Amino acid sequence: MDAFYASVEEKDQPELKGRPVIVGGSPRGRGVVSAANYIARQFGVHSAMPMSRAVRICPQAVCISPRMSRYVEVSHQIHEIFSRYTPEIEPLSLDEAFLDVAGSRRLYGSPEQIGQRIKQEIQTELGLVASVGIAASKFIAKIASDIDKPDGFKVVAADESQVFLDPLPVSRLWGVGKATHQVFERLGVQTIKQVRQLPEAVMVDHFGKHGTHLWRLAQGIDDRSVVTERQAKSISNETTFAHDIHDTNALHSVLMELTEQVAGRLRHAGLRGRTVNFKLRFADFKTLSRSFTLEKPTQTTEVLWQTANRLFEQCNLVQSVRLIGMGVSNLVGEEDIVEEQTDLFATIDPRQEQLDELADSINNRFGKKALHRASSTKRSN
Repeated sequence: MDAFYASVEEKDQPELKGRPVIVGGSPRGRGVVSAANYIARQFGVHSAMPMSRAVRICPQAVCISPRMSRYVEVSHQIHEIFSRYTPEIEPLSLDEAFLDVAGSRRLYGSPEQIGQRIKQEIQTELGLVASVGIAASKFIAKIASDIDKPDGFKVVAADESQVFLDPLPVSRLWGVGKATHQVFERLGVQTIKQVRQLPEAVMVDHFGKHGTHLWRLAQGIDDRSVVTERQAKSISNETTFAHDIHDTNALHSVLMELTEQVAGRLRHAGLRGRTVNFKLRFADFKTLSRSFTLEKPTQTTEVLWQTANRLFEQCNLVQSVRLIGMGVSNLVGEEDIVEEQTDLFATIDPRQEQLDELADSINNRFGKKALHRASSTKRSN
């Protein structure tokens, strides 16, 4: 989806059309940008930027507090459109997913035709714009979906994959951040083709195991299949920042949004999880991972947030952060849940799950009056 949060706000408030829109915390406090429409981006506004700076460089922008429950609701509507064409859907976040349409061709035509139909139905029924990438692998499809944003539609045939990848900058490879890019610069490597032409051993010498991953991607090798949420061993979401950040308040705000997204996806999929996972990746690509296993499975936003936040507090921010993520594993279906003793979070109000259910119910019926938790903006105001 293109500028998803901001686009939903424009849809709900048509008077915003043609104006720069920024979704985020308060510019008077330590708020950060969650999303910006393409008009605001022309002024240099980007996600995770302090809102105070965003309004300085784009003073005419309309600033809106995030409504995560509304975005979850619209994401469910988008997935309902996906499900008309295939059950093989792997969400990456609220606004992005992989679809495997190999088994849908007989009913719905070529992948190109399916992609066009999905794109058109999202536009007609929801008033939103999607960019579509079609390819034989996840990696190339992902790049294809980004290459012509906004309102993009790119098809990369299997026998054209290398021709498509070769001229692209190395920054298009998954996992190339600032520090990795600096190493490539020292090697005189600027394009994916140059990475492809390097011996794999050279990549391993400079990047360790990660070098093999990058080298394989440069060859167009990505054998991963689409995994639905019901098949997945975990549900997670992460954000890679356009610019490395060190602001703890900003990271807290982003982590709360990720937690709300993951909790919403768990409830939508009818799943609960026991293990909360947290990840930080620093500017030098060093990655910290933490996890905590609860006594019983949950899908409650507040429990997941307290756990993820506790894991975050355990981390020492020795340098700026380029990626933050959280997820839930050890998943079970709601139909498999049996009553267990109260988990470690005995201090959590037992009405929290009822609150989640009520919020989901209200948002499913009244999108424009959707509820969202104040926690996601509390640190930003």
